[in-house]
Amino acid sequence: MAGALRRCSADHRPSATAPSPFLLRLASEAAALAAHRPLGEGRLEVDGPAAVAAMRARLGELPFRGTVTACTAAGGDAAFRPGEILGTPPDPPAWDLVLDPLEGTTWLGPGRTNALAAVALAPRGSLFDPGPCFYMEKLIAPAAAAGALDPRMPTREKLERLAECLEKPVRGLTVYLLEKPRHNRLLAEIRRAGARVALHPAGDVAGAVMAAMPGSGIDALMGTGGAVEGLLAACAVRALGGVCFARLDPQLAGERRRVAEAGLDTTRWLALEELVTAPEVTFCATGITDGLLLEGVRRQADRLRTQTLMLSGLTGEHQLLTGFHLPATPSRGAPRR
Repeated sequence: MAGALRRCSADHRPSATAPSPFLLRLASEAAALAAHRPLGEGRLEVDGPAAVAAMRARLGELPFRGTVTACTAAGGDAAFRPGEILGTPPDPPAWDLVLDPLEGTTWLGPGRTNALAAVALAPRGSLFDPGPCFYMEKLIAPAAAAGALDPRMPTREKLERLAECLEKPVRGLTVYLLEKPRHNRLLAEIRRAGARVALHPAGDVAGAVMAAMPGSGIDALMGTGGAVEGLLAACAVRALGGVCFARLDPQLAGERRRVAEAGLDTTRWLALEELVTAPEVTFCATGITDGLLLEGVRRQADRLRTQTLMLSGLTGEHQLLTGFHLPATPSRGAPRR
């Protein structure tokens, strides 16, 4: 990804109609189905290259043209590449794509949750570019907290403000936090303030979506996760109308050096409208394993069942789709719908 920060005008408008979430979900479904490799006794193996190949193939068939703007390194040598163009029309790309076919799959096994395949789409040039930064700190909350939160506030004050907005006591709040050593201090601050903490080893995107979705059981997401996951989260929150702030937060020495060389500001918090400047976003996520947000891929009789969340910034709708697919066979190829 380019080191320079991409800035976009607030009045950016797409040159084409946003693809339907119902179409885009084919890509996340394909990745989840290809990734899911049950081994029995609650164990699960993930096929990274197969998930990437399946998502790439589906995106290549869809009737729009998009450029991969941000992507994880999932899939090794088969991974998506920034600048890769996908879609069928011969027209210049009108959309930016953020792709993670294996989000939250680092910690798989019995009891591990929230793994999913996710794809987001926004008008070309409308997404913030984190450059060489791999990590991003985020604060995400429901729409009811709009205008009340400042990410620079002390943790206790943020939680007190959020509790007022949601009309519940601080002890009634649940904050989603990745279970990482870097969050030890933040974890202690949240608990001292009296709020509950939902600790998970992975699942940054699932937590962010739930934090912006009223009634999900998660009232906020705090802490540092991946930058690609941060952009996926920002697209989802933009579609849901929630609150999102983020800042670049490099964790590794080499990453800090590259971020400094690129001249990127790691102290400035970006508002949602700076992360995604256009409202015409589409977000889809399909569960790989069971989690708080989505059920994972399951066998049901002779079919594989998936659950997909589809969000549209254009309409403000969010839909949960259960799909049933014939398993792939050597003669049949990819699962049929």
